[in-house]
Amino acid sequence: MSGPKLQDKPFQIDKFVVWEAFQRVKANKGAAGVDEQSIEEFEADRDRNLYKIWNRLSSGSYFPPPVKAVEIPKAGGKGVRVLGVPTEAAYCRVVQC
Repeated sequence: MSGPKLQDKPFQIDKFVVWEAFQRVKANKGAAGVDEQSIEEFEADRDRNLYKIWNRLSSGSYFPPPVKAVEIPKAGGKGVRVLGVPTEAAYCRVVQC
């Protein structure tokens, strides 16, 4: 009988990719999403937050939270359009998909 088999995560995502994406999000200075968490609040526990995102992405168990809908005026003043604002921890925000 052989020893226990080591299993890799289903998706090979380098932690550095998540770190670089976070740096882009931080530089963008976007608004808080539906969870109302600012980038400063996210950064207060940054390492743990980024690890959780990486772990969920790598294991295939990540599901992004809902986005916040914000109406912004259209150019020329003719109506509004809806802008979706994801949470700080959302995959599309942090990993820039």
